[in-house]
Amino acid sequence: MTENDPRQDAPSPQDARLDSLEERLARAKAKEAERTGQVPQTDANEQLGQRVLSYLLGGLLGGALIGWVLDKAFGTGHLLLVVGLVLGIVGGFWSIIKLSNRRS
Repeated sequence: MTENDPRQDAPSPQDARLDSLEERLARAKAKEAERTGQVPQTDANEQLGQRVLSYLLGGLLGGALIGWVLDKAFGTGHLLLVVGLVLGIVGGFWSIIKLSNRRS
């Protein structure tokens, strides 16, 4: 590949050894976690971000779905859809506020 692209250097043997070491270290950590019964923990910020996103999307989509179903049932046009969207967004933000006020 380096013959085709002169700007790219061939990977040095040291890089290959470091990659191999990192792979072995990751496997050893996974085996140790399995042996001790501990689940490898993901980044706390990543978990919090996923939870916030799920609250926002869940509130929005849930409110929209409930509003749409009620609109079809009562024949009110799109009034209940809009009300459901607003209530879903408010509920999502309310859940996020409660989550952010919780002590870790």
